[in-house]
Order: sequence, then structure tokens, then C-alpha cells
Amino acid sequence: MGATVTPTTLAEEDLDRFRESVRAAMTSLSPPDRVREAVARGGRSEEDTWRVLTGQLDLAGLLLSEDAGGSGLGPAELAVALEETGAALLVGPLFATAALAVPLLVALGDSEVLGRHGPAIAAGRRTATVALAEHGGEWQPDAVRVSAHREGDRWLLDGVKDHVVDGADADLVLVVARAGDRLAVFEVDAATPGVERERLVPLDLTRPLARLTFAAAPATPLGPPDAGDAVEAATSVSRALLAAEQVGGARRCLDLAVDYARTRVQFGRPIGSFQAIKQKLADALIQVETAHSAVYAAVRSSGPDLAVRSRIAAFMAAEAYSAISAYTIQVHGGIGFTWEHDAHLYFKRAWSGAHLLGRTGDHLAAIGRHLDETIV
Repeated sequence: MGATVTPTTLAEEDLDRFRESVRAAMTSLSPPDRVREAVARGGRSEEDTWRVLTGQLDLAGLLLSEDAGGSGLGPAELAVALEETGAALLVGPLFATAALAVPLLVALGDSEVLGRHGPAIAAGRRTATVALAEHGGEWQPDAVRVSAHREGDRWLLDGVKDHVVDGADADLVLVVARAGDRLAVFEVDAATPGVERERLVPLDLTRPLARLTFAAAPATPLGPPDAGDAVEAATSVSRALLAAEQVGGARRCLDLAVDYARTRVQFGRPIGSFQAIKQKLADALIQVETAHSAVYAAVRSSGPDLAVRSRIAAFMAAEAYSAISAYTIQVHGGIGFTWEHDAHLYFKRAWSGAHLLGRTGDHLAAIGRHLDETIV
């Protein structure tokens, strides 16, 4: 096992420049027409998009240490990037690789594993994902039923993983399985016999999901024999990063609604001048800014603070994105209700994401348990 590496933190002005770089890249790489083209390809991004994201912006390797081929930055920096990719509805393996798989690899703390996979991930030669959720898409470590058992000197996996982001295409699949009474993480070659990958048809076609079935599938254990704490820690990071992406999408929806309210004229005046619409847009702005604050409180935390703050950020961001994307459709009136309008892409991303790393009820229950412990 390797020693923990403290991430570098960018100064505020450098963080602003980084945000502008990602935003500029999204303007050319992920405008609405290219998003729809990627959806038509089954949720696969173009090679030139992936080259820019990894070669120029180093987004896949942002959380990896320099020794592992990355930039050595932290979740706060990646959150900034994901806000911008969320605003642009970026399609491709970035979220699964950078926000799901890399946090787990880092949390496992195994320098050999990071040295083996990190440089290829950072350079864009290898994509990755995490298979944790099972029946019903429940993203909770205590719900894991896929089993791992030894047969001679080999580990074999049996069971089904569901709602695996980019699971049909990722080069590296990190599977969380139950080995006896503990959780362990395994590396699986998805092309090996014993692994079946089935593409699902999700509500959000910009984020492909898959079902992975393991039948005595060979697997290689990664990290400590009992990886429960690492899985929990990585999931907290991933949850906060998803919330950052949701804040970016919610803010973009608000911008769309405000722009339309300024230009759409009814009864001789812009509809944005009507009190009811003004009030709704003001409420939406408060939701976005509150969720934004919760996200950055989370990604700048660690340990138990990160665990509870990531839940708060996840709840607030999912609620904001779902509500604002729906209102964006409403404020556009008749045209907003046509499937061809971009607002529907955001609406579907919002509602799908609200179930990805735990439902809002799960987050509230976890926050409640934390309060019980604190009060008692």
C-alpha cells in the first residue's frame, strides 16, 4: 500500500482560468447538435472530444497523483470541471472514469494498482467504471449481493450488477463484491468468458447504463481484503462530484429560462416582467446557489464530514436540477413540450441522475442518522 498523497489546491484565480478553459472546450465539443449526435451513437463520444478532455485538459487524471500519471489535484478542482461538462450535457466516459472509477482507485490506496492503471487512464488510453449497484439500482454497499469466492489460486465472481454507468464500453470494470462477510473490490476484464454485458435503455440517453452478469467470471482483487471503508469514502467523493455536475446542469437550465423570459413577449411585454415568472426564477436562482455552496462544502471536506456533506449536496443538487429543468420546459410554453427542445435533454439527465448514487430519500435518511448520532 502507498502513502496518502495530499492533493494540490489551485488558487482562486487559477481555478477561474481552469473553469474558463473547460467552458471554452465545451462550447466547441458539446453543443446541442453534437450531444444529439452522440446520443444517436449510443452514448459514445467522438475520439477528438476524448483527446481534448484527456490530452489537453487532463480531466480523466485530475485526481490521480503525479506518480500515477495525473495532475495531483483534488475533488474541488474536478467539481469545477464537472459543473461545466454538466452544463454542456457532455456525453462520453468522463464521468464514469474520472468521478466513479478514479476516486475508488485512489481510496484503495494501492500504489501498485495506481501505477498499473493510472497512466493509461490519465492519457485517455483506458476508460473505467465502477459496478456497485444491483437490483433496482440501489447504490449502497450494504446492498451488495454479487459474491466472490476462491477456486485454487483464482477469484471468481457470480451475480448481477445493474445501472453500471458506461458498463457496456468501459475498458476497466471495478466490481464491488461480497467475499464472505466483507466487501472487496475486483478488477474484471469485461471481454473475458463469464462476463455478459447488456446495454440498457435508460431515461437519459446521454448517459449509457448497462447490466453486467457474472458467471464464475475470473477477477483480480485490488487493494485491501476488506475494502468497505474505501468503497464508502470513494462513493462520498463520487456523490459530491455528481452533485457538482447537477449544479452545472441546473444553472444552464436557469439561463435558458431567463433568456427566454427576456425575449418572449405576451400582451405587449416580456413574460419575464410578470410577477409569477419573476418569483419562480428567483426561487430557482436561490436553489442553484444553495446547492452550489453545498457542493463546495462537500468537495473541500474529508472523512466523516465529507460523508454527511456529500449527502446534503446530493439532496440539494438533485432537487434543484429536477425542479428547474421541469420549470424550464414550462416557461418555454408549447415549444418547450416538444421532444426536439433541448430542455428535455436536461430534464432527463436531472431525473436520471437523481437516482444514480442514491435517491433523495436515502440521502435524507443518512443525514437523519448523522443527526441522531450527533444529538445523542
